[in-house]
Amino acid sequence: MSLLFIGIDPNTGDKQSPTVWVDQEKKELVLQGWKPGTELEAECAAFEVPGHAVGIPENEAVIRIPARMVDMIREACDAVERADIR
Repeated sequence: MSLLFIGIDPNTGDKQSPTVWVDQEKKELVLQGWKPGTELEAECAAFEVPGHAVGIPENEAVIRIPARMVDMIREACDAVERADIR
């Protein structure tokens, strides 16, 4: 995997580190965030979307990313799009 580091939460302390990377080979965003807590995870799992099973598959996770990281996520999206062009 060739990870391109995009950024880390600027308010990161010693123990918290929401982070954004791009997997350049798979052309995917890779996000590290906070666990959602049982109430938010249950709400996400119960959310109904047409054509999508209710629940969270075992190989997926809900994470929380602070809004202050939006610019990093945009940068990662741009990097993934550039990888598609090459």
